[in-house]
Amino acid sequence: MAKHYEDEYDEGEYRPRKKSSSKSSSKSSGRKSSGSGKKSSGKKSSGKGAGKKQQAKKQRRRIIIFIIEIIVLVIAVFALYAITKGTGTGKVELDDEDIIINDTVEQAQETTMKGYRNIALFGVDSTTGALTKNTRSDTIMIASINLDTGECKLVSVYRDTYLNLSNDTYNKCNAAYAKGGPEQAINMLNMNLDMNITDFVTVGFAGLTDTIDALGGVEINVDSSEINHLNNYQLCIAEDLKRSYTPVTQTGMQRLDGLQATGYCRIRYTAGDDFKRAERQRDVLKAVAEQAKKASLPQLTSTADSVFNEVYTSLDLAEIVDMLGNVSTYYISDTAGFPQESNRITGTIGPKGSCVIPLSLEDNVRWLHKFLFNADDYEPSETVKRCSEKIYEETNGYLKKE
Repeated sequence: MAKHYEDEYDEGEYRPRKKSSSKSSSKSSGRKSSGSGKKSSGKKSSGKGAGKKQQAKKQRRRIIIFIIEIIVLVIAVFALYAITKGTGTGKVELDDEDIIINDTVEQAQETTMKGYRNIALFGVDSTTGALTKNTRSDTIMIASINLDTGECKLVSVYRDTYLNLSNDTYNKCNAAYAKGGPEQAINMLNMNLDMNITDFVTVGFAGLTDTIDALGGVEINVDSSEINHLNNYQLCIAEDLKRSYTPVTQTGMQRLDGLQATGYCRIRYTAGDDFKRAERQRDVLKAVAEQAKKASLPQLTSTADSVFNEVYTSLDLAEIVDMLGNVSTYYISDTAGFPQESNRITGTIGPKGSCVIPLSLEDNVRWLHKFLFNADDYEPSETVKRCSEKIYEETNGYLKKE
């Protein structure tokens, strides 16, 4: 199993803390086609001694917020905020000419991918509000929406997956956002996965906690192996946000508040490690979507007030309002992780560390297009095939040694 970045707490160090009194359709896709994959143009320290204080400081340093907002909720939040507050959505412009879309995908947009809207969802490793770049995207998801039926499918792209960063440099895929922000991260997804993504939503620190609290919590089934870890992460998040928290004390289906649900999303010290953590993120995303569909106008307005400053997106108000009328028809039908379990391996790739390696990127892309678009006989682009060969060349020697 791959080792991942150092987490915010060390397993077994959790100590319950007293609660403080602090308050707790689509944009046209054109764009740069590339057969080669290249662009042409209430903080309270309860530890004893300096060592424990230092550990608490270390824990807070790497609190990571994950994308756990279904795109429908984001759309509703932005539109309601703009309507009730008379302001824009904080849209960032991406130049279509700088977006890589492989040649084969240009053709698929008129066949197997026709009628689908694909949006990238990023959760970044930032405690300072840096949403644009210089921070790794520790959560990478694709939300694919069938605009005719409202069906939405979610795919987690595992953050340590060894891919082309869109500049013919191969590394863990979450480095793309750090190096080139959402534009490079989108290009990384399009180049390696034969996607046609031109829009994104990035959520920064505290966005998930505030969203879930504004919606009144989410229903999650917690098992006995998860409780201590969930509470450990809660402690770290509460430290960073300077808020109180309520430990989870029982197993089973229950309503979690914002801090609890965010802590749940961070768990990886159980069977399944980071793969299971990505699954938890998708489970919470589905729960958020269900709550959003039940929410009243005041609840959604409150949610907008809570998360507006924590979101960075390419969506504009006209698109949001256009899609808002059909919010109640959207639903998540299925979720998955990429690369798929039967076609991946983990291993240490020299100085690049422990990575998730697609045994055949080509075959994984075939599976992805079948999963998202019901494309039975999809043939990956030449760009994907070249990337697949390069990944094999760069990783096979290391894997043979293990």
